Amino acid sequence: MKDIFRGELVRLAVESPETLAKSQTRWYRDSELTRLADPEPAQLWSEKKHKEWTEKQMEKDGDNNFRFSIRTLSDDKLIGEVSIHPQWVDADAWVGIGLGERDYWGRGYGTDAMRLILQYGFIELNLQRVSLALHSYNERALKSYEKVGFKVEGTLRQDTLREGRRTDGIFMGILRDEWLAMQGDKA
Repeated sequence: MKDIFRGELVRLAVESPETLAKSQTRWYRDSELTRLADPEPAQLWSEKKHKEWTEKQMEKDGDNNFRFSIRTLSDDKLIGEVSIHPQWVDADAWVGIGLGERDYWGRGYGTDAMRLILQYGFIELNLQRVSLALHSYNERALKSYEKVGFKVEGTLRQDTLREGRRTDGIFMGILRDEWLAMQGDKA
C-alpha cells in the first residue's frame, strides 16, 4: 500500500500552530502571494495573530475540514498549505492551496500537492467532486489545476478590482470518474 501523503516532490504534514504562524507571518509579508489567493485587501498580521487565527480555525474545523502543510521531500522544508473542505451531504468539497515560498513557485511543487489532496479527497474521503475558485490573473495556478484534471466550469465576470481594473473569478471542478481515468494503474 502506498503512502497517500507522499508525492514526487512534496509530502503533506501537520504543523503546530506556532510553526505555521511563524511561516505565515513571513509568507504574507509578500503581498503578491496574498493578492493571488484572496480578493480582500492585503494586510499584515503579527505572528501572535496568525497563531490565534490558526488555533481558532483548527477548533472550528473539527472533523469537517482537513488542513495540511506542504513540505518538500528533498529537504523537508515547509513551503505552503493545502486544505480540503468536504460537504458530506453532496459528497463534494472545495480545495484551497497556497505556496508561501517564492523559490518553489512554478516548479511543480503546488501541482504535486494538489495531486495529493485530490487523491486524499477521492480515495480516503470518498468524494465525487472537488471544486476550487481562482482569479483570472493567476495564470500559473490555472495551468497547474488543468494539469491535474480540473476543468473550467464558470466565470464570474469582473468580480475583483485589482490595480484599477476588473478581473474575472474562475470556477473549476473535477469529478471522481475524471480523476480515476487520469490515474490509470496509479490509484
